[in-house]
Order: sequence, then structure tokens, then C-alpha cells
Amino acid sequence: MNAYHIISSQPLDIVTIYNLFKDNKKLKLSHELKERIVKSKTYLDNKLAKNKKPMYGINTGFGSLYNVKISDEDLSKLQENLVMSHACGTGDRVPESIVKVMLLLKIQSLSHGHSGVQLKTIERLIDFFNNDIFPFVYTQGSLGASGDLAPLAHLALPLIGKGKVVHNKDEYEAQDILSKYNWEAIKLEAKEGLALLNGTQFMSAYGVYLLLMSHKTSYLADIIASISLDAFDGRLDPFHDLVHSVRPHPGQWKVARRFNELLDGSELIVRDKEHVQDPYSFRCIPQVHGATKDTLDFVEKVVLTEINSVTDNPNIFPDEDMIISGGNFHGQPLALALDYLKIAMAEIGNISERRIFQLVSGLRGLPAFLVDNPGLNSGFMIPQYTAASIVSANKQLATPASIDSIVSSNGQEDHVSMGANAATQAYTLIRNVEKVIAIELMNASQALEFRRPLKTSPLLESFLEHYRKVVPFIKVDEVLHDYIEASVQFLKDVDIEVEELFLNHYGLKNKV
Repeated sequence: MNAYHIISSQPLDIVTIYNLFKDNKKLKLSHELKERIVKSKTYLDNKLAKNKKPMYGINTGFGSLYNVKISDEDLSKLQENLVMSHACGTGDRVPESIVKVMLLLKIQSLSHGHSGVQLKTIERLIDFFNNDIFPFVYTQGSLGASGDLAPLAHLALPLIGKGKVVHNKDEYEAQDILSKYNWEAIKLEAKEGLALLNGTQFMSAYGVYLLLMSHKTSYLADIIASISLDAFDGRLDPFHDLVHSVRPHPGQWKVARRFNELLDGSELIVRDKEHVQDPYSFRCIPQVHGATKDTLDFVEKVVLTEINSVTDNPNIFPDEDMIISGGNFHGQPLALALDYLKIAMAEIGNISERRIFQLVSGLRGLPAFLVDNPGLNSGFMIPQYTAASIVSANKQLATPASIDSIVSSNGQEDHVSMGANAATQAYTLIRNVEKVIAIELMNASQALEFRRPLKTSPLLESFLEHYRKVVPFIKVDEVLHDYIEASVQFLKDVDIEVEELFLNHYGLKNKV
């Protein structure tokens, strides 16, 4: 039987979410939150019964139709129409792992008791989460302003028996999955459709997932860069504590100390060097990798604030006897943070590609293109091209989405965040960075073989021993595509294959 995570007033954090998914925990609502949800819904119902004035999205139309009053008998139909009409996403399907985060975060947000939804609506979302029922959600369609309207409409459709879902890798019509579990379709009541659609759970779910990806990619980039440094016969002087004590950015200092740990015991790093300096792509690793780590800390603060907030509209405050239409669904905080994340992670790829270039350039006793008999063999010439192409694509993806805005809803929604575009761009960009550092690993491990019989540190030798099981030393030209793909997969699996060796050694379970 799976352990449960109790949705309560306790805020979510990245580690909790990671462990929740890793352990495949199910969700339950705390008694306290059930009471809040029922209190909010009861307050709204009483307000509607006693007050016939227009209340936005509750008994009026939406967007620029905010002045159109809706009759009491049509309030349920209004909410159902809202969900159906806004389900107009397109593009690729959102990965199921991210849809599951969306479900979690929508449940979390609605459970604060400021949304006026039925308890059974939230409990049905919990049913979907607990049974791995994932609505079809699409990557394109959200402006990131009135919340993630289109993606969240697709998330909500199966509640009313519409749309499609994936369950145990099989696709179902929503009505069929409801029948399979003997569930009735939810009859949405006043405000519920708006509560489900308003919110930033598409952007913030991507944000959570991207942070997990980025933390892992960032520390793998450190490990791989340390192999490159040793293979290039680099110097450890730039990683000395004294250098960073006079410019003590936390990430910079952390990277420098990590490199000293990674390279402890290396025969290569301590030998006398003919050169007095290394190129910036080696010498400035603490400054560049460290700045990215500091950015991740900033992005994490923004994302954590967001996922523990109420982001639908209007907000209901029973204790204060107020229903207030505001703008908590606007995605600007996330849009800016996700753009910052894109830029920071692109730089991990940028500097990695420069190290790849240096390693194949025939410098410091290494053969040109890291292969014997260059000329007859092209060796590792073209993987650098591939990395350069990916890095260039990332520069385009890293252009801030948040600097754009397009007027919508007849001018009522006249400034939008475009944070959803930032989120999907960041996902592609970080996947690209994974490929670049995989190519660097392939090159660095190849270069290191030309330093034998000298060895790098015991820790890195152990890492390379695992890697060599999937990617051998290349003696003559082969189809390198297969080895690039194997390198990418190795890095995706590394926390499984060498978990004790690396995650525990660096205390990285505190991050991922």
C-alpha cells in the first residue's frame, strides 16, 4: 500500500514534491482543509442567495463579457461552457510527469479555502492523481495572464466527462474512465469553472519540474567539467578558497569547493604545468557554473511562493465577508523567473561547448580531434559541431518571452506575461543542455585516455568506470550518434546507477 502525503496548511517544497513522486505517494486532504473548503463554498452559496448584484465570473460572463449578468438557473451551464470553450490548446502533449505536477498544484491551490469550489471537485482531482489518470494537456495556448486558461481547461475537462486521458499508458475518452471507476461526472456550480481555469499551475508545474532537471544538470555539469579540466591538463589554482573568499558569491564558492573534492587524489591535477593559465572556459568555471546555481536558488524561491499561493479569481474571504476580483492569476513573477532560468541554464551549455572545442583542438599534448591517425580519422571533430548547433538553438530559446505581450479579450486583458511560452522553451532548452554536457563527457573521457597511465581522482575514475560500460574508448571512426545518445541516457540514469557514489557524497538529496 502506498504511503500518503497529506495536503495541509504545511507549504510544499521541492524536496517534498520530489519524494512524493519518487515514492509514488497518494494524496489525502487534511480535516482542517476540508473544513476550509466547505466553509468557503457555503459562504459563496449564501452570498449568491442573498445578494443579486453582479459578481465577476460567478454570475457574470468572463473577460470582456464581465458586464453580462447570468440568470441563476444558468450558473452551472455557465461554468461548464467556460471549461469547454477554453479547451482550445494545441501543439505537443504535455509530458504526463508534468501533468501529474499540475494536478498536485491545482489541488494545493484550491484547498486553501479561498476559491469557493465543492469538496467533491477537489476530491475528484485527487482521484485522478492517486490513480495516475492524466488528462490530455497541450503545450500551446496559454498567454500566462488570466492564468493558464487553455491548459487548465484541458486538465478540468475530464471532471465533466469531456476530453481524453491517459491511464496505465492507454488512452481513454473521459466518460469511459469515469465509467471504469463508477464515478459520476462533476456538475460544476457557481465559480467552479473559473476556479479551475484561473491559476498558474501550467507554468508552475513546469517550474517545479524544470528546477529538478536544472539542479541535476547543474551538478552533472560540475562533475563533467572536472573531468575536462583534468583531461586538458588544467590548473586547480583558480579553485582555491582564497580566490573566492574575496568575491564570496555562494554558488561560486560552492563550485570551487566541489572541484577540490572531485579532484582530490588526482595524479594529473597535481603534476607540474608548463602553462600558467587556462582558458576562461576552464579557469572561470566557479564564476559561470556558480552564477547559474545562484539563479536556481532565486527561481526556486519564486516557484515555492507560487505553488503555495491562491492564484484563481475572484478570491473569497469568508471571515472578512468579502469577494474580491484581483489579478493573482497573472504569471509575471513566473515568467521573469523562467526567463532567468533559461538564460542561466543556456550558459551551462555555452561554456561546456567551449571546453569541447578546446579538447579537440590538438592542444597540450592531445591529438587533434582526440583520435589516433587524424586525417584518415575525423575522430571527435563533428560532435563539436553538434554541440555548437545546439548551443546556438539555445541562444534563440533563451530570448526572454516575458518582454512580449499581446492584447486579448477585446482589450480587457491588455497585458499578458507569456510565462507559459517561457516554461515550454525552458523545457526544450534544458533538454538541449543535457545533450551538450553529454557530448562534453564523451570528449573528456576520450581525452583522458591519452593521459594514461596517469589517473584522475578515484571518485572520477569510478564515475568513468560506469560510463565506459556504455561508451567505450574510440580508436577509429565509428557512428558517433549512437554514443551521444548513450551518453545522454547515461546522464539521465546516473542517479540510479551511481546514487550512493554521487548523490549521497555531495549531499545532493537535499536538492534533488
